[in-house]
Amino acid sequence: MPVEGAASPKAGVRAGLLRLLWEWARSLALAFVLFLFLRAFVVEAFSIPTASMENTVLVGDFLLVNKAVYGAEIPGTALRFPAFSDPAQGDVIVFTPPHDPTKNYVKRLLGVPGDTLEMRDKVLYRNGQAVAEPYVHLIDSIGDAVHPGMVWQGGFVVASAAEGYRPTRDNWGPIVVPGDRYFVLGDNRDNSEDSRYWGFVPRDAIHGRPWFVYFSSDTTTRPGLRWRDKVRWKRIGAAVH
Repeated sequence: MPVEGAASPKAGVRAGLLRLLWEWARSLALAFVLFLFLRAFVVEAFSIPTASMENTVLVGDFLLVNKAVYGAEIPGTALRFPAFSDPAQGDVIVFTPPHDPTKNYVKRLLGVPGDTLEMRDKVLYRNGQAVAEPYVHLIDSIGDAVHPGMVWQGGFVVASAAEGYRPTRDNWGPIVVPGDRYFVLGDNRDNSEDSRYWGFVPRDAIHGRPWFVYFSSDTTTRPGLRWRDKVRWKRIGAAVH
């Protein structure tokens, strides 16, 4: 006869399954919360849709971005965590451009607050000194063009150049970067919509610095190729600098 008050074997199995399901659910919930935390404050993935930073990053590259380095923003507030470092000249950064707050751009930071910047025949000068830019990709030797969007520079050009100021793609400035603002350019210098045309990037619009390429696919390959033939295997794991 069954002993009164003893649990049946089926009840024990059910209790064991419930405990196992609870452990799984708790582990998944903790993993999800950790994922959200890391995505919000530490790292995030971004894809590259345009050629403005070739050959540093390519169309079809997927980047893992360090959001903590400049101080991640606390969602829903105007507060940020303390930064490990400030954005510096030469950094490749991810940011929201002032003219399109719905997008994220990747460019190279080349002017910090207080810098005087000028470009003469495609050569960038910072505080009177030519900047060595081995990363720059140029696609034409002529073709300098006036762009109506560059008129904004007139409000920041030094006084000696203000009269009759007429900036072009390859010849502009000297302009002075104001406080809490940054000037960015694409490495693919002749094919990049950047600060030359739409102005400075506010400090609080800078989200992070790319770490490395975690995946890359050549979107220009012939249709019909297998997916593995489109993958740029040699780019996976490449640092962005």
